[in-house]
Amino acid sequence: MSQRRVVITGIGAVTPIGITGDGLWQGIRAERSAVGSLTRFDPSPFRSHNAAEVNDFIPTDHLEHKKAKRLDRFGHFSVVSAGMALADSGIDLAVEDRDRIGTMMGTALGGVAYGESQYAGYLQSGVRGVDPLLALTVFGGASSCNIAIEFGVTGPNSTNSMSCASGTIAVGDAFRQVRDGYADVMIAGGAEAPLAPLCFGAFSIIKAMSTRNDDPAGSSRPFDRDRDGFVMGEGAAVMILEEYERAVARGARIYAEVLGYGVTNDAHHMTAPRPDGSQAARAMRLALDDANQIAVPIARAWRRDGPASRIAATTFHRWLAQVTWPEEASDRVLLDFALAQGVAGM
Repeated sequence: MSQRRVVITGIGAVTPIGITGDGLWQGIRAERSAVGSLTRFDPSPFRSHNAAEVNDFIPTDHLEHKKAKRLDRFGHFSVVSAGMALADSGIDLAVEDRDRIGTMMGTALGGVAYGESQYAGYLQSGVRGVDPLLALTVFGGASSCNIAIEFGVTGPNSTNSMSCASGTIAVGDAFRQVRDGYADVMIAGGAEAPLAPLCFGAFSIIKAMSTRNDDPAGSSRPFDRDRDGFVMGEGAAVMILEEYERAVARGARIYAEVLGYGVTNDAHHMTAPRPDGSQAARAMRLALDDANQIAVPIARAWRRDGPASRIAATTFHRWLAQVTWPEEASDRVLLDFALAQGVAGM
């Protein structure tokens, strides 16, 4: 089968700066940081006190009470953002071949924060104090599986847990499923709900997060001279990837076309990027080659990446120096925001 074109026809989001695709875009245009002092729990034992929280989200506004009770916050974000993306796409599942619709998601920590919250119940009341559904909520695969169950889609399904890259990997893998004919539509994105004391504290202990506690709104600044770490966030973003010809035939609104995808591994360190940037640069070249892009030397290019550390930001510029880029990318600037782990690449 010849390779098919793949387009994005739906966007759903539950984020600290806006809910729904339109809400996210309005939040971006407002140019207002969503980072503030953490309110979910007392952060005083830790060096960092800042986070990007989703404050205006009520699960039962989007899900039936019984379904909302069955899922944890990670599951809420996953299913609700997927539903928003499907609604935005205009796809009518009632008339679709659901075997040809799949789901691929990414998450760094899955439902670990919910598992952490259940430990207190266990200490107080033993096994009877633990949610019977804990085992079904804590693993990363709950994201794509709960989406598939909610919407009855039986195509390719997986959730990867490659930390901050997982959302991007999910979209890239979903792109290939559609391009290569294994599916006609893919629901793809990332979800994260990591704001619990132990999860938060683990990153604070290794000094990965910003300690600009007196200026939360200015604490996420990955390319700034005074950067001092990333800011943890929560949320989800999901896109609908669809085969181009069928999207055009049904009159879908097309946001963008996905042209190529490349993935490599530094094989170097669990948190620090490879100093020479060679594998990151190779991933970029693979994506450009996959897209059959005509590349030219580039004077400058910027994109957001995490973790927002001094090492990562320095290495980032080495990546760019090793890659030639399509001419139209030379003046592109993308917005930086707090790092919601698995949602970071979305």
